[in-house]
Amino acid sequence: MNLIAAQEIKRRGMAAVDDLLDQGPVRIVKNNQPRYVVMREADFDAMLDDLAEARIAASEADLKAGRIRKGTAAVLMTELRKDA
Repeated sequence: MNLIAAQEIKRRGMAAVDDLLDQGPVRIVKNNQPRYVVMREADFDAMLDDLAEARIAASEADLKAGRIRKGTAAVLMTELRKDA
């Protein structure tokens, strides 16, 4: 991942980040600590799509493994009170 100092952005503006974005996401360092990540909108959307697919796959695995039960909110609240 590309690194750039926050001071460099202050000096050059967003053009400093634009140049690096062609090579992928850019990590912005402030006070010698990574603080922010900047990425192109298309990369962000792809990341969200990948995350959604991973969550669906995990839910399907839970369902197949029997870790999911159906019930009502009232039943759940009763069970939670018993455990408290």
